[in-house]
Amino acid sequence: MPSGIRLHRIQDRVRQELSQMLIRETNDPRLKNIFINDVKIDKELAFAHIFVSAVEGASRSTEILEGLESASGFFRLALAARVELRAFPRLKFHWDPTPENADHIEKVLAGLREKK
Repeated sequence: MPSGIRLHRIQDRVRQELSQMLIRETNDPRLKNIFINDVKIDKELAFAHIFVSAVEGASRSTEILEGLESASGFFRLALAARVELRAFPRLKFHWDPTPENADHIEKVLAGLREKK
């Protein structure tokens, strides 16, 4: 089991590399304009939970998650070559509603400011 600092470094590296792959190496139109918000890897390095969002919001979430799942083997193989680990964790993709929630909160606050 890696230390907390090493685990954090691995998570950051996976997020960086996956973001670069999505920009440069992915041709799937379902995977355009998406963001890797966070990567959480369990202490046993068995699973990497990857949280994504898109510019368009949740309207494309199903399409994006299907595209990511279909390309997960490619991503795992490419990441294993770039991030040195004995065994690379399996990738699990999740939709992250945080940007949409933050936008909603900002709109509510802006509405309250206008009422003053």
